[in-house]
Amino acid sequence: MQILLVEDDPAIADSLRDGLTREGYQVTLARTGAAALAADPVDVVLLDLGLPDLDGRAVCRKIRENSNVPIIVVTARSAEIDRVELLELGADDYLVKPFGFRELVARIRAVMRRSGSDDDPVTETSVGELHIDHRAHEVTFRGSPVALTPREFDLLAHLAADPGAVCSRDQIMHDVWDEHWWGSTKTLDVHLASLRKKLAPELFETVRGVGIRLVADSK
Repeated sequence: MQILLVEDDPAIADSLRDGLTREGYQVTLARTGAAALAADPVDVVLLDLGLPDLDGRAVCRKIRENSNVPIIVVTARSAEIDRVELLELGADDYLVKPFGFRELVARIRAVMRRSGSDDDPVTETSVGELHIDHRAHEVTFRGSPVALTPREFDLLAHLAADPGAVCSRDQIMHDVWDEHWWGSTKTLDVHLASLRKKLAPELFETVRGVGIRLVADSK
């Protein structure tokens, strides 16, 4: 998968490029808005708004006028008006600095899933005695089929995508419920309790103050 990284800060650009390369992505770096607009087609654009030559908003708008490529905007501004404006300009998602690298990777995967342009979509996932058939929307655990609601299935599939890794509550709400979700996350607790009951309580671990993870070696 090819990512266009539009970032003028050398330290940030090099760090992100190295990290994304380790994740298996091919990264093209553009340090100016003009270079970004002249770049070859890619699968995802990661666009920092603070560019030396052009307004990042104008770059976002111009890319969207010419392509349906998923755009993730990186901004230091957290005001709601900025977020609304970015989405109206055509951005698919945004990250507010500072952000964690794992969150960035999760956002990239999420926009690719939503765009339906994932190069190598996963059709089956197995974690210990848990097996998920994504195409058939079927789950088996310890050899027996388990009936899940659509939302329970999506939550389980999200956690199983990176077993052992802790997913924050906000990230789960963003990816499983709505990318612009705001408000209470109580519904997450309800669905998680149902999964624990239908599968096994020890399969899911809540890390206090951090998030939730699927325990990879649960028996």
